[in-house]
Amino acid sequence: MGLTLSPENEFELLSQLLLAVPPAGISVAQPASSDLFSSESIRATETVRGLNRKSFEPLKSLATTNHVIVRAFTLLQEIAQAVGNREIEEHASITLKEEFARINNAMAFLQHVCQSLEDAGCPTTVIKSLDHWPDLGSDLDLYTDADAAKVVDVMRAQLKATIADRSWGDRLANKWNFIVPGLPELVEVHIGRLGQTGEQSAVSSSIYPRSRTTVFDSYSVRVLAPEHRIIISTLQRMYRHFYIRLCDIIDNADLLDSQIVDFSYLHTLGSSAGLWDGIATYLNIVAGYVNKYRGIAPSLPSIVVRSARFDESQIQFRRNFLRVPILPHSMNLYAGELKALLLRGQLRDSLRLSLLPGLATAAALEQKLTGSDKGIW
Repeated sequence: MGLTLSPENEFELLSQLLLAVPPAGISVAQPASSDLFSSESIRATETVRGLNRKSFEPLKSLATTNHVIVRAFTLLQEIAQAVGNREIEEHASITLKEEFARINNAMAFLQHVCQSLEDAGCPTTVIKSLDHWPDLGSDLDLYTDADAAKVVDVMRAQLKATIADRSWGDRLANKWNFIVPGLPELVEVHIGRLGQTGEQSAVSSSIYPRSRTTVFDSYSVRVLAPEHRIIISTLQRMYRHFYIRLCDIIDNADLLDSQIVDFSYLHTLGSSAGLWDGIATYLNIVAGYVNKYRGIAPSLPSIVVRSARFDESQIQFRRNFLRVPILPHSMNLYAGELKALLLRGQLRDSLRLSLLPGLATAAALEQKLTGSDKGIW
């Protein structure tokens, strides 16, 4: 009889698979081999030995939700093969084939969408979605500072896209979701602004000039500079959703391990946006969580450690993710962002941000009444 894992145990297994010390020279965020040496990886191997189809399906669902299906299941398949668990090896293989097919289709569309916008004079950068590579997000996020009407015209004329219903939050954030025929994922275009209420206009202005063209397999698109990756991830996790996915831990650990982050620029840009404390706290959480499984934390500059408001001990797994306490931690970060925008005289951005508590309250009420907050959030 196979193991029955709780969601927390499943999350721990995925963390063990991806964060246990890999062989020398292998990136922590890339699939390594089954020849791992830490006690955490040994525990993961024993868990994989006891998995069966019944325990595989919820694990697959959690890995998909956390955008680590390729990275985690590549290793899961290797370990299952090594311990002779043929059932799990086969299921992992089928899952990977399905996911690779999804990603290949999405990447073909993504390149076409970006090129169509660029050709029409809409400078476009992919944000968030490719941070997880070789995994891919559940929708395709883009940023452009082009005119919204022009973007809509291009998407309709060149991609035959239709506009999905826009929530109040979408309108505040100046964000548009497009349904493209043949593409299961939504194409989400952020236009000229970032943040839940579109309060971050200063950060967004530097995105395209610092972006770079990168090849993913055979597909070529422009992606964020490392510093903007961290800032946008922080905005999403610490200032909007208040939860951290496993992919966020892996993605940012990989950035920190690669030592390509310009912390001086990150500090300057983050401080000007009122986000530095949130950025420092976010990276401190990432480093602490990695240390829990790997035994060695990614190196953080002293300015990050000194500025962090709290660490990984304050977060806990609940409902598929690592939850960040809203009170008092997230509210303090929100107050700091609002204060910084006001002090810099960004009154329009400050007004947008001041609407966030009301928007969140309305979303919570709609969630309670209808079971969904999509019309608000």
